[in-house]
Amino acid sequence: MAPYPPSSATAAAQHVQQFLTTALSQRGPAALPYAEDVKWHIRQHLVALAEAFSSLRPRTATFTHNDGRSAHLLQAEGTIPISFRGAVYHLPASIWLLESYPRRPPAVYLTPTRDMLVKPGHPLVDPSGLVREDAAPYVRSWVFPASNLVDLVRSLSHLFGLDPPLYTRPNHATTSPSPSLSPSPSPLPSSSFSSPYGVGVGSPSRFPPPPSSQAYPHLRPTEDPAEVFRRNAVAKILDAVHTDMGAMRRAQEAEMEGLFSTQAELRRREEELTHGLREMVEEKEGLEQQLQLVLMNTDLLEGWARENEGLRRRCHDGVDVDDVFEPVDALSRQMQECTAADLATEDTIYALDKAVQEGAIPFDSYLKNIRALSREQFFHRALAAKVRATLVQAQVTSMAARVPHYAS
Repeated sequence: MAPYPPSSATAAAQHVQQFLTTALSQRGPAALPYAEDVKWHIRQHLVALAEAFSSLRPRTATFTHNDGRSAHLLQAEGTIPISFRGAVYHLPASIWLLESYPRRPPAVYLTPTRDMLVKPGHPLVDPSGLVREDAAPYVRSWVFPASNLVDLVRSLSHLFGLDPPLYTRPNHATTSPSPSLSPSPSPLPSSSFSSPYGVGVGSPSRFPPPPSSQAYPHLRPTEDPAEVFRRNAVAKILDAVHTDMGAMRRAQEAEMEGLFSTQAELRRREEELTHGLREMVEEKEGLEQQLQLVLMNTDLLEGWARENEGLRRRCHDGVDVDDVFEPVDALSRQMQECTAADLATEDTIYALDKAVQEGAIPFDSYLKNIRALSREQFFHRALAAKVRATLVQAQVTSMAARVPHYAS
C-alpha cells in the first residue's frame, strides 16, 4: 500500500485525534472503563502510535476476558512491519488497551488470516496469537509512565524480524516444493490478503513458508553462522538491557515512594506545628487581656490607698471605729445610711419577736409595731436597690473611660 500524501496524512491524524477525544470524553453507560487521571496519557499514546505506524489505527471494540467478562475497550488494529531476510512483511495484529492501562501493559494479539499460521513453539507468541507478557522483554519490564505503545511496537518489530511468528499456510495439493518457496518474496495469489498485509512498497509478498526441512531443504546451508550469532547476541543484549531498565525503574519508584512518604510526614508535622503555634498565640492574647485587667485593678487599689492615706495615719493615733470608713460620695453615703437603717429595723423586729414570745408586750401592740417597721424597712430596701444600680452604672462608666489608657 502506498504511503498517504501529506494532506491525507494530516487528515488521518486529525481524524484519529478527534475520534480519541470523543471516545475518551464519553460519560455514563457508554464511558470507557479507564481512570480519569490517565485518559490524557492514553490519548497521547494512541496518537503517537498512529503517527509512527500508520498501519495501526485506534478503534473501540468489545473484549472478552478469560473469565467470561466483556468490556468495551480501545484497541489499535492493523499490521506491525518487520524486516526478514531483506524483505518487509506486515504482521496482522491487535493491541488491546485493558482496563488497567497504562499502569499495566496492553494485551498484544497476532491475528493471522486464513492463509497464515502461528509458528508452533515460538518463544514470544502462544498458539492463540497472544504475545506472552513474561517472554517479551519490553512488556515484562513495562513501567508507567515511561513505557509507551510506540516503543513497544518497535521492540516487537525487531524481535519478530529475528524470528517471524507467522508463516504462510502450506499448500498440501502440491507434491513437490513450489518455486514460490524461495527465500525471495513472491506475490500473493489473493488481492484481499495483499492489501492490508503485503509489503509497503512495490508488489506484495507472502510470509516465509513453514519452518520445516522438507519445505526448503536448500535454505539452512545458505544461512550465515555469523549472522545467526549476531542476531542471538543482539536479542540477548536487548533482553539484558530491558531487564536492567526494569530494575532501575523499580528502584527509582521505590525511592520515590520513600520520598513521598517523607513528604507526607513533613506535611503532617507542619500542620501540627502550625496548630500549636496558633494555640500559643491565642493563649498569649488571653494572658495579655488578663494582665490588662490586673493592671487596671492594681491602679484602682493604688488610687484608693492614696486617697485614704490620711485616714490610715489617723487610725494609728486612735480613731473611732465608726470613722474608719468614710463614703467617697453622696451616693455611697446614702447607700450606707439605707443599709444601716435596714439592718437596724431587722434587729428591732427580732427584739419584738423575743419580747412577744416572753410575754413582755401584748400581742396587739406587737402587731402594730411590726406593721410600721415592715413598711419602713420596705422603703429602705427599695431606696438601697436604686442607689446600688446607680453605683454600678457609675463604676462601669469609670472603667470604660480607663480602657484607652491601659490599651496604649
